[in-house]
Amino acid sequence: MAAATLSAPDAEKLSKLKAAVAGLHQISDNEKNGFINLVARYLSGEAQHIEWSKIKTPTDEVVVPYDRLAPAPDDASETKKLLDKLVVLKLNGGLGTTMGCTGPKSVIEVRNGLTFLDLIVIQIENLNNTYKCNVPLLLMNSFNTHDDTMKIVEKYSNSNVEIHTFNQSQYPRLVVDDFMPLPCKGHTGKDGWYPPGHGDIFLSLMNSGKLDALLSQGKEYVFIANSDNLGAVVDLKILNHLVSNRNEYCMEVTPKTLADVKGGTLISYEGKVQLLEIAQVPDEHVSEFKSIEKFKIFNTNNLWVNLKAIKRLVEAEALKMEIIPNPKEVDGVKVLQLETAAGAAIRFFDNAIGINVPRSRFLPVKATSDLLLVQSDLYNLVDGFVVQNKARVNPANPSIELGPEFKKVGNFLSRFKSIPSIIELDSLKVSGDVWFGAGITLKGKVTISAKPGVKLEIPDGSVLENKEINGPKDL
Repeated sequence: MAAATLSAPDAEKLSKLKAAVAGLHQISDNEKNGFINLVARYLSGEAQHIEWSKIKTPTDEVVVPYDRLAPAPDDASETKKLLDKLVVLKLNGGLGTTMGCTGPKSVIEVRNGLTFLDLIVIQIENLNNTYKCNVPLLLMNSFNTHDDTMKIVEKYSNSNVEIHTFNQSQYPRLVVDDFMPLPCKGHTGKDGWYPPGHGDIFLSLMNSGKLDALLSQGKEYVFIANSDNLGAVVDLKILNHLVSNRNEYCMEVTPKTLADVKGGTLISYEGKVQLLEIAQVPDEHVSEFKSIEKFKIFNTNNLWVNLKAIKRLVEAEALKMEIIPNPKEVDGVKVLQLETAAGAAIRFFDNAIGINVPRSRFLPVKATSDLLLVQSDLYNLVDGFVVQNKARVNPANPSIELGPEFKKVGNFLSRFKSIPSIIELDSLKVSGDVWFGAGITLKGKVTISAKPGVKLEIPDGSVLENKEINGPKDL
């Protein structure tokens, strides 16, 4: 179908690519078709053009304030009924490479020796125990994380949580010069391939057979979240609202701070709710997009989606999310990855809404500075939930900037004898060769910078309040 709108040179490009992809034995026919469809859409330039003047701020009917939701049912049997409709799905395709780890990011230790995955399993175990329900956990892996995850999941075999895994699609990287698949050029290892973003989740759920299996068990909603977002826990008020109002899709959004100015936001456009990403914004409106006055909320990537609606839309090939071209380089060869995002699917579902949730539902650990926050006394661990310490007066977390010496988890951990107390901290900036002793307390605004070639050790028990430290003399 898409080929009809292609120019002659592009149609020829596509047919050559199709012939080359047909010979790739490493992937399934479903993956080959999915990939060719994605490339055809990319070549036809069907990207949706946003007319800035048509953008409207969504009303409270479309983006519902969390405190307007009805309370979850009091009755335990009603709660069990609700939860028996639910599946929790964590996006588990990412490696911890940015934090210097080789395996899946979800197995980085977060707190008390427990990993992201441990905490997720404990949370669902508690739900299943408390309400005598059966909420299964699905992990969407990529070819990068599949083998390691399968080994790790074995340790939960005695838990009361059914854990299912499936892989998202594996697509060949495209060589920019001649538009051929990289694996055809001798790159047959992992670097010849890529996972096409989490927008692929709907197709992969269907292709893996998991979608039909869940529907046959009477499941109705899937709660999708990044495995590294510690705030993304099952919320009965949200589930109750969606079931009562028959919303096919819900995106959790939260108020934007200056740290989130690049995050996608929800808009009303031509009568439908949709996600607006910074990549879609015309250059002359980027500063307006980033302002927190006009666009006050951003997408947390916590999504709740009706399973029957996913089946209907995948079968109709209706989920044509915006394509995100991601240029890369492999061994000096310029390649292109075409990706999609799950949040962009909101406009294809009926009765789709956003819910403006408290910031506590967005606690991602993307870097060691985030790890410092969640390992500190700012948070307590309760039944697998990471909960903000009530002793903190300021509801916002302190801003933390750690230098490159702290970037890898191993280095980060070795530089702290113990994690400092930061309940009264507003901001911390650390640069250079800095080492922290045990039992340190940081308050207000603290800047610590070691001069090049100097090792700066902060002694055990130090209390640093509103201090700038450039050498031992300042301690």
